[in-house]
Amino acid sequence: MTTPALDLNDVALFVQVVRSGSFAEAARRLGVPPNTVSRRVQQLEAQLGTRLLQRSTRKLTLTSAGEAFHERCAGAVDGLQEAGQELRLGSDEPTGSVRVAVPADFFDFFPMEWIAAFLAAHPRVRLDFVLSDGRSDLIAERIDVAFRGGEVGDSGYVGRQLFAARGDCLVASPVYLAARGMPATLADLAAHDAIMASHAGSSGSWRLVGPDGAVHEVQQASGRFGANTAQALRRAAVAGLGIALLPTGMSRLDLQAGLLVPVLPQYQRKGQGLTVLYPSRRHLPLAVSAFIALVVDKLGELEKTPEGRC
Repeated sequence: MTTPALDLNDVALFVQVVRSGSFAEAARRLGVPPNTVSRRVQQLEAQLGTRLLQRSTRKLTLTSAGEAFHERCAGAVDGLQEAGQELRLGSDEPTGSVRVAVPADFFDFFPMEWIAAFLAAHPRVRLDFVLSDGRSDLIAERIDVAFRGGEVGDSGYVGRQLFAARGDCLVASPVYLAARGMPATLADLAAHDAIMASHAGSSGSWRLVGPDGAVHEVQQASGRFGANTAQALRRAAVAGLGIALLPTGMSRLDLQAGLLVPVLPQYQRKGQGLTVLYPSRRHLPLAVSAFIALVVDKLGELEKTPEGRC
């Protein structure tokens, strides 16, 4: 007995429901009644013989089978839609909306002028940014591409490292150091105010690698300022509130301008690097690929800048 072929329209509708977060929102975007959307997803589940979505009065949640099916299908659906757009436009020009998840301080080191130039070069592309230091749920938040620093771990998404980790450096303002003195050894840090990260998972200490490769754990009990974003820590250091441990790319311009000064530059912390993630490994839309290329190109230039090192 031949198994009936899946209706690709129902598969595309299922992908739209996942990205919309509800039957009602998917129906609004597609211009069809909500009960039609619900019925067709139920038909797709019946044909597959498994539940794809857990339904409640508050939200929809993908089952494990639904997650796997969405990962396999989302890229293919995007590819079909993109192919249709290209045929209609008669070109392979990037088009469509790209939802991008980036760290909260992304635009502090990625000039908005680069975004403006990208949009001017690709007039059919729209960029929608989600700025947060939290870990976005790419599927639930309808994220097309995410850029993350630090260890990604087993996120379940497709990812690749764009840049290897670089050393983070201790820095302080000249005003602070003039008042408190420049530390000569790691032991001297105990007498100074530390500007510490206060987000979940922060340990209240610095793990620094010395010139001999040995790791030193520096406990920081003093200091009266903490924050959960690196940009807030940078601003506190520039304001003279103490010594901070910052990514070199973030402190680059302040070091160049003399607003910050390296402290014990022979000791550094392993940096975070940068990884790009996307929900599906297949058929990345041209607009997503073009934006990834922009980030790689521009941040690659910053990586080569001598002033970005301690």
